[in-house]
Amino acid sequence: MPVPLLDLRAQHAQIKDEVVRAMMQVVDDQLFILGQPVERLERAVAALSHTKHAIGCASGTDALLLALRVLDIGRGDEVITTPFTFFATAGTIHNVGATPVFVDIDASTFNIAIGQAAAAVTSRTKAVVPVDLFGQMARIEELSAAMPNVPLIEDAAQTIGARRRINGEWVMAGERATIGTFSFFPSKNLGGYGDGGMMVTQDDALATRLKRLRVHGGATQYFHDEVGYNSRLDTLQAAVLEAKLPHLADWSGKRREHAMYYDRAFADVPEVRTPTIDAGNESIYNQYTIRADRRDGLQAHLKGKGIGSAIYYPLPLHLQPCFQYLGYRVGSCPESERAAREVLSLPVYPELTRAQQDEVIGGVRSFYGH
Repeated sequence: MPVPLLDLRAQHAQIKDEVVRAMMQVVDDQLFILGQPVERLERAVAALSHTKHAIGCASGTDALLLALRVLDIGRGDEVITTPFTFFATAGTIHNVGATPVFVDIDASTFNIAIGQAAAAVTSRTKAVVPVDLFGQMARIEELSAAMPNVPLIEDAAQTIGARRRINGEWVMAGERATIGTFSFFPSKNLGGYGDGGMMVTQDDALATRLKRLRVHGGATQYFHDEVGYNSRLDTLQAAVLEAKLPHLADWSGKRREHAMYYDRAFADVPEVRTPTIDAGNESIYNQYTIRADRRDGLQAHLKGKGIGSAIYYPLPLHLQPCFQYLGYRVGSCPESERAAREVLSLPVYPELTRAQQDEVIGGVRSFYGH
C-alpha cells in the first residue's frame, strides 16, 4: 500500500470542524492583523515553554532573524552554529551581516558538538545557535556552562513541546535560551496552514524590542524607534494554531509510539542504525531519521513500493556554494558530511496506521534481505 512521508489531509480530517470554526471567527471579526488569536496563542506558547514572553512573527526564519537583530548582531560579528540543519539557521546569520562559524555535530544525536562550539569562541563571537534537530533538544545546560558569556539562540523549529530533564527538573524547548525560536511550517508537529513563527524569552527588555521589530520598529503606529520588519504572525494562522495546540501533546506522543515500534522492528537489522535519544530527553520526533547503509539504494527501493522518505539534509551548509567564501572544505565537518551521506527520514506522522508502518518496515527489511 502507498505510504506518504507526511499526510496532512489525514490530520485535517480529524480536526476540520475546530479549525474552520476558528478561522471563520476571524473572518467574521475582520481583524486580520495582530488580532486576539495572536495574543492568546502567544500566552499559550509561553505557558507551554515555561517562558515569560512569546512573540509571534511571520515565519521560523524570521524568528531567527529577529532574534539575531534584537541582540544587535551584525557586520564583523561571528555566530557559531552547526552545518547540519535547514538553511535558515545560517542564512539568517549571513543576512544580518554576521559570519556563520560552523562546528560539527555529535555523531549520535546530530546536535551541536559542545566541545567544538566552545573551542570556536573568539572575541568576535556574539551568539551560538544550537539546533534541536529532528525533535530532541540539544544539551542546553552543557552549552551554557561551556560558553557562559555567549547569548544562546535556540533553534527549536522542530521541537515545540519537547523537553529535557536537567538536574531532576523538566526543561522545555526554549526555556533556558536567551531567545528560543519556533516554526509553524505545515510539516512541523504544530503546523499552520501556511508560514508562521514565534520567539520565546524570559527577558522583558528583549520581548519589548522584539514586538517592536516585528512591526517596522515602532511601538506606536507611524512612529519608528528603529528600522524593523513587517513580520507579524497572521491572525488566521494564529487561529489555526490555537485550535491545533490542545492536540499537540497527543500527536507528539503518537510519534514517540511509532518511533519505538520502528526501533524494535530494526533492532536485528545491522545495516540500519536507529535514532539515539539523549538520556533525559523526551523527543517529539518531528522526524524519525535512521542512518542506513546504501542509503540511496534504500530510498529508491522504498519509492518503488510507494513509500515516502526524505533526506534531511543532503548537503551540509558549510559546503553549500553560497558559503564558499567562508573557506570550508570537504572534511571540515566530517560528522555532518557522513550524516548527509547516510540519513533517511521515514514516515512518523501521528495518523500513520500500524498497517502502513508495517509496510514501511517490510520495505526496509526486504531491501537488506531480512
